[in-house]
Amino acid sequence: MRYAVCLAGVACSLCAIAVGNASEFDARDAVGVDKLVFVKRFTYHSSHFYTDFIDGCGRYGGNLCVLDLRTGKVADLIPEMKDGIFGRFDLHFDANKIVFDWKKAPREGFRIFEIDIDPITGRRTGEARQLTFPPADEEERIKKYDNHKNGGTARMYFHQTDDMHPCYLPDGGIVFTSTRCEYGTLCDAPDNLSTAVLHRIDGDGGNMQQLTNSPVSEFSPSVMEDGRVLYTRWEYVDKGQLGVKCLWAMRPDGSGTAEIYGNDITFPPTFLHGRQIPGQSNKFVMLGTPHYPQSGIGTVIRIDTTKDIRTRAPMTYITPHVDIRQEPGWNHFENGKWRKHTRGPLYMDPFPLSEDRFLVAYNPDKEWDHPRAYDLYLIDKGGAHEKVYVDRKISCWQPTPLKAREKPPVIPSMPDKELAKKNLAVCFVQDIYRGMEGIKRGEVKYIRVMEQIPRPWDCRRFWDDVAHTDLVSANTALAAKAMHGIVPVYEDGSAHFYVPADRNIYFQALDENFMELQRERTYVNYRPGERRSCVGCHEKPSDLPPTGGTAIAMAKTPVMPGPQPGDTTGQQVIHFPSYVQPVLDRHCIKCHGADDPADDLDLTGALTEVFSRSYENILERDLVVTYREASDWEGTPYAPPKTIGSHASGLIKALREGEQHKDLNLPIADFARLATWVDASGVYYGSYWGRRLLEYRDHPNFRPVPTFSEAISTVNPLPVDKR
Repeated sequence: MRYAVCLAGVACSLCAIAVGNASEFDARDAVGVDKLVFVKRFTYHSSHFYTDFIDGCGRYGGNLCVLDLRTGKVADLIPEMKDGIFGRFDLHFDANKIVFDWKKAPREGFRIFEIDIDPITGRRTGEARQLTFPPADEEERIKKYDNHKNGGTARMYFHQTDDMHPCYLPDGGIVFTSTRCEYGTLCDAPDNLSTAVLHRIDGDGGNMQQLTNSPVSEFSPSVMEDGRVLYTRWEYVDKGQLGVKCLWAMRPDGSGTAEIYGNDITFPPTFLHGRQIPGQSNKFVMLGTPHYPQSGIGTVIRIDTTKDIRTRAPMTYITPHVDIRQEPGWNHFENGKWRKHTRGPLYMDPFPLSEDRFLVAYNPDKEWDHPRAYDLYLIDKGGAHEKVYVDRKISCWQPTPLKAREKPPVIPSMPDKELAKKNLAVCFVQDIYRGMEGIKRGEVKYIRVMEQIPRPWDCRRFWDDVAHTDLVSANTALAAKAMHGIVPVYEDGSAHFYVPADRNIYFQALDENFMELQRERTYVNYRPGERRSCVGCHEKPSDLPPTGGTAIAMAKTPVMPGPQPGDTTGQQVIHFPSYVQPVLDRHCIKCHGADDPADDLDLTGALTEVFSRSYENILERDLVVTYREASDWEGTPYAPPKTIGSHASGLIKALREGEQHKDLNLPIADFARLATWVDASGVYYGSYWGRRLLEYRDHPNFRPVPTFSEAISTVNPLPVDKR
């Protein structure tokens, strides 16, 4: 199938597609192998890109298959499992094993299985082996968290655990994504949805480890030629909830996480199923998809990370007639105009044969979730679409050549064992001024070490039929935040310090008044015993460290994050009633009390339905400037220093510059608390625990003040009957 040729005489990928004669195409010669491995599965009908396992699994049946390109015959490899749902698979480097995820029934989660296969004949040898199993308390977990009666996205999900998207590692292990972390998706207050994050097991299924602590989902790992794991990470730290599902990489032990592409890109909102182009260390293929409604279906994009990854320059659309330019749905270029559509042409599972040719699952013209819409095709950058295999009874996915490939090098895991025992990591910053525009040298005095806290299943509300929202703010942040303390920055911009391991850590560069100059609006999961460094602020993976002398901090031992003025420890819960309101009580309510408050601004701590009077008044007047995580796209692009936070805050400006406050003499300890709270996006609650609504004010668990350990814990401090 070829695109028409436009008047300019070049293949125009925006023109109509015309189907060619199948006899003109030799799939075996074009693909370069005799056989393909693929999956037969009815199309998921998921509500979001990350909910295949939640509300996409209503159609059972399928198989893991081998297609003989010489004869056109297909063999089902595991007929005894044909009544379940086959998810994603990976072919071993030696082409003699296949690992895959499979779901047996609605109340059972996906599990990881493996089979042996003859790489020449494509026949299975031996029985299927199950590598992951339900946790021992699976039935109790389902009884506790099941909310499928809510309908909607929860209608076919029972809060079982799911192990999915397995991928072989060069060291013999297997990486996969799993809901065993038991986190809810932050933007989903009723907890109908769940987060899945990367885990790994040994080749026999033993020694399971959680590799990250991400608050929202990670999917579709693949191995790069340098031995690292490429994967999709969804995140929002002070930016809109829909805009950033980008490509990251990590070592097989979870250390060394690094952005590959997409952390500042708004559209497409999701970059999924990324793979490295063979032999091209800086080129990748991925799928650009909507956030919803779909199951990872979209347009094929090649990226070149030698270009500026903070822009769209690295992206080349292999299928430029399809794009995502809004939510929900897709856009097609038809008759010279972009039009919104929910049908094909749509693509899935790009497998790179080279930088110009790709195997794909392809839906030419049916609705996106049609059960039998997707076939196997070969496409190229010039617009050619060649049919490889069609099954009129079911969709076909993930075409993969059945051939061995060179095994990437094994990256040794080398944590500092003594550091790991303390569950710490070490970070070295070479020069924080690198990439921080408009900030003079000497202006940065400290780095504040912050944490974005995942929301655990265990904060679910069980005390009535309607799940109450787990809000932590009034339309600012969706995640609770905690401070681990501050560390000094030396005059050359360097810093050397400890950070807690297995936490979602991000930094804020502070001036002498403990006001944020710039914020790291992403996070890093440091593994226990990991040592890592960064060149500067807002750096790219390609940035090289400066030359010319040793950084001051490198000559010093790392320091633990310490307290700000007035605090006895650096570890602070950012909890408005206990962290901020006492400052307002000491200095503000004498003028801004309940009776005839100055400027009609009541800063008393009187409780409201969900928050307090002072908190709501401050936020309603936009006295805290941040990006709203509950928005769709806000704050996705790069934000220069002082764009948000305390330097942009009307509250802080009034205290520092307002004529009416010139005699306030606010102590630095109290000012630092206010600035810290503003820089933490103005959250109200410091944890996910307790009853929020005012109607429960007489309950013992009404709006408890959390300790630091309670705030960062994923285990509710109270048993179910006392919550």
